[in-house]
Amino acid sequence: MTRMGGELVRENAGGRSLRGHQTVTLGLLFFAGMVNFLDRSSLAIANTTVRAEMHLNATQMGWLLSAFSLAYGVAQLPLIGLLDRAGTRKVLGGGLVLWSAAQMLTGLVRGFPMFIALRVLLGVGEAPFYPAGVRSVREWFSAKTRARATAVMSSSSTIGLAVAPPLLTWIMLSLGWRAMFVVLGAAGLAVAVAWIALHRARRETEFHEEVVETKTPEAAWRALIRQRTVWGMMLGWGGINYTVWLYLAWLPGYLQEQRHLSLARTGVVAAVPFLAGAVGMWSSGVVSDWLAHRGEALTTVHRRNIVCGMLVSALSTFLVARSATTVEAVAGISGAIFCIHFAGTSGWGYVQTVSPLKYVASLGALQNFASFMIASAGPVLTGWLLDRTHSFTIALSVCSAVTLLGAVSYATLAAPDGMRLER
Repeated sequence: MTRMGGELVRENAGGRSLRGHQTVTLGLLFFAGMVNFLDRSSLAIANTTVRAEMHLNATQMGWLLSAFSLAYGVAQLPLIGLLDRAGTRKVLGGGLVLWSAAQMLTGLVRGFPMFIALRVLLGVGEAPFYPAGVRSVREWFSAKTRARATAVMSSSSTIGLAVAPPLLTWIMLSLGWRAMFVVLGAAGLAVAVAWIALHRARRETEFHEEVVETKTPEAAWRALIRQRTVWGMMLGWGGINYTVWLYLAWLPGYLQEQRHLSLARTGVVAAVPFLAGAVGMWSSGVVSDWLAHRGEALTTVHRRNIVCGMLVSALSTFLVARSATTVEAVAGISGAIFCIHFAGTSGWGYVQTVSPLKYVASLGALQNFASFMIASAGPVLTGWLLDRTHSFTIALSVCSAVTLLGAVSYATLAAPDGMRLER
């Protein structure tokens, strides 16, 4: 054992300290998240170009966007119990390989059916990322540092989304949209190799002495689905993901079709709201850890962050629908994304706080499944409304209402006293 920063740090057989393992794990999760969200945003960036080349209408594009999120949501169910049994190294590593291969093959697609199939595979492959990440953070970080670690992991999504518009637009304008998909798939395969080679799950090391009972998928499902708090979290998280997924899927299209920006200009402007989202995530982590150090209960901190963030996000989206200028619209979208990610980071913190370790990954997967069944309506409904009204106004108003209902669910059903699981 060695002493670092005034605290004892245990080493494993390979000599890597606890702090070293935390750094490696969090770094790998950050880069996996970056690739994850670059891949998710790639079709949104190429939206108008792909529609023109493949002669698709907005409703068909909505189905392509929703095929990913539906598959992503359904694929959460097999993760209930699986991550606890097979381990994050194998499950996330396999997911990285699958989603990266699907992304590369998308560059070769010629017809709508094959496009749909590859979007489904992309969703299935990306499904383990957040449940595996949440479990890894829950394993390796203490309660007083976990919120910041979760914020770093989660911020990879908004940083990826912020980088995506200018970077992917540049690649697309230089090499074409098909090459863009191939390049992203190759980057994902590189991260997969690093994760499998460097990450080690807790039971393979000597860092922790706590013995965790592994639950079968059936036992975990039965235990969780009986909890009132879990139902409130599933419905409430649907409000968060609906907002996130609507802007992720349609922001570039909104800027081009509603605000009449060029493709190149969209690549710059679309980065601004997602940078605001990254700041929202970091702010949530810093505020939560600061309040935890002051002695406030983490369940109270996270739930308050979630409800307040969702309420302000709903109001911001409502104002976007009625904005008169591009500047007003981008400011409103930035506020909505800042607040929804402030809430969302605490949403994952709430999972870690109300759940025993043996249920954390399963609860994260179940929450994601339910929320994506709700959120998947966003892209296709938006495309359908766009084809019929030639405007995003109604779609944005619907998004505001869904976010508001999610906040109500967290404020009522998701109270921590409705969670009764053995520790």
